Amino acid sequence: MNLMKHMKNIMINFCFGILLCCACISKPQSVKKSFIYIENGQFIRNGQPYKYIGANFWYGAILASEGEGGNRTRLLQELDSLKNIGVDNLRILVGSDGKRGVEAKVEPTLQVEPGVYNDTILAGLDYLLCEMKKRDMLAVLYLNNSWEWSGGYGQYLEWVGEGKAPVPSIDGWPAFMNYVKKFSINRPAQELFAKYVRDIVTRVNRFTNISYVDDPTIMAWQIGNEPRAFSGENKEAFAIWMAEVSSLIRTLDQNHLVSTGSEGKHGCEGDLALFEQIHADKNIDYINIHIWPYNWGWTPVDSLQEKVETAQILTKQYIDEHLAIAQKYDKPLVLEEFGYPRDGFQFDRTSTTRARDVYYQFVFSLLNDTVVDYKYFAGCNFWAWGGFAEPAHTYWEKGDDYTGDPAQEQQGLNSIFASDTTTLSIIRYANQQMGNIHSK
Repeated sequence: MNLMKHMKNIMINFCFGILLCCACISKPQSVKKSFIYIENGQFIRNGQPYKYIGANFWYGAILASEGEGGNRTRLLQELDSLKNIGVDNLRILVGSDGKRGVEAKVEPTLQVEPGVYNDTILAGLDYLLCEMKKRDMLAVLYLNNSWEWSGGYGQYLEWVGEGKAPVPSIDGWPAFMNYVKKFSINRPAQELFAKYVRDIVTRVNRFTNISYVDDPTIMAWQIGNEPRAFSGENKEAFAIWMAEVSSLIRTLDQNHLVSTGSEGKHGCEGDLALFEQIHADKNIDYINIHIWPYNWGWTPVDSLQEKVETAQILTKQYIDEHLAIAQKYDKPLVLEEFGYPRDGFQFDRTSTTRARDVYYQFVFSLLNDTVVDYKYFAGCNFWAWGGFAEPAHTYWEKGDDYTGDPAQEQQGLNSIFASDTTTLSIIRYANQQMGNIHSK
């Protein structure tokens, strides 16, 4: 009898183990269907391949707040307008860092001191995600910045005692880049950032009571905006840091995609092998690049219209060399920043956008390319949405409307305003072609 009882217990435990195992296997499948995931080199959303034309909306959390800079009436208007042209993917800055009153820095800041947060901005981020959820929109949230306009690298270094961070518009770009190159090798600064990552990734939305890790509105976490080594000697340290941060995010959140925010080769000291090394990492789910024809000298200020074809040729070349890496690792590629100045290098929202429209149409045609290799070209986010903003000054000043152009850039230079009807029509039509919206 004891033997029979023992065998019975073994069978019960065995069957229970099988059921438990099945439950563990099936859970990721159900979770998988709720979030964007990757299969055969493509994004999958609701069981279908997902390609998109999205926007950069870096100031979304500030606009969604009830504090300084907030305007929820405008926020809802902006989200509805974006949705109307098929834009359902927004790349958003979580928040800026450090003290206020620094020239060209986004205000108000989120992280006022290490681990000390402006709660109105956190509430704004919660509210923004809540409203995006209602509209079936997706957010890519970037956590850091290598540039001065949101604090980022420079602010973390300043916090750990590396001296006052240079401001490029005052101290010059060489001084700034010589300073921020220290971030890749400064462990205390990296540790402060890691704490911030933990605080943000693990928070709970006060409006939905959904933890961020469980919210399908978030498509991806992004390490930063245009992370760089800023020096040849720090490239390996930079790659190690990127791997550490992606591993940290993956440990905290196994539901969402993780991306880098990289410009591509241009943001890796011109080293395509470094770019490949970073994006081959198992914790990096897809590949990012940025393209800036004017900033990179492809289209001089006095020949924006005349050099559009040059910009198109060089754009395709840049996409193609990074697309080869995407294909090699079976990962989607997203052109998550690209822009083109308004005609005549004008900033006024009433100025024309003929050259930009031609350039945008070209980029969208590549996204819709049916060539097999181009299946890996999975999305793009234009820079940037200015919507209903009415800029008051050439450069942003406290109290001005937020546009797509951060404080260090001329307001209106690369912004897409709600009054840019030709550009909006091009975006809407391209999204119709991809099936993201239906013809009316």
